[in-house]
Amino acid sequence: MEPHGRLLNVVDVEATCWEGRPPGGQVSEIIEIGLCVVDLETRERVERHRVLVRPERSSVSAFCTELTGLTQEEVDGGIGFAEACALLEREHRARSRAWASWGDYDRKQFERQCAAAGVRYPFGRRHTNAKATYSAAHGLPRRLGMAGALRHAGIPLEGRHHSGVDDAWNIGALVLDIVARDAWPG
Repeated sequence: MEPHGRLLNVVDVEATCWEGRPPGGQVSEIIEIGLCVVDLETRERVERHRVLVRPERSSVSAFCTELTGLTQEEVDGGIGFAEACALLEREHRARSRAWASWGDYDRKQFERQCAAAGVRYPFGRRHTNAKATYSAAHGLPRRLGMAGALRHAGIPLEGRHHSGVDDAWNIGALVLDIVARDAWPG
């Protein structure tokens, strides 16, 4: 049993997207869940995971592939959304462990998609908007995107921007920057 509040799930999702509006009948759906586990006590990133999710009501556009690097063929090999949510609960203690994302997009996308699919929301209530927390910790007048915050903190971006697993790992580094300033809530 892990000590309460020691481990934090940092989550970043990629979803189907288009240059303009979605084509008729399609909706934006999660196609990748990136997860980085941060140990708030030892102040290190201890795990990284990538879950590919097969979309059911949309397809991966050329624009989406260019942005995320994900292809339709890759996500077709993923698991269903309900299964992905169950995996988060089972393997990553998503319901009991606090979690964070860069901004509120990821939380809202899960809420929307769970409601639309009739799937139990996999997370507990303890969510931190790391984007807002970073800005407050640094006294910034506006909120920075993840890449901008990494530049601001002098932390190199690892991997590919808009890859869920790489972005979660990079956000994990920003969380540790906030922790080092004793500004992480909880």
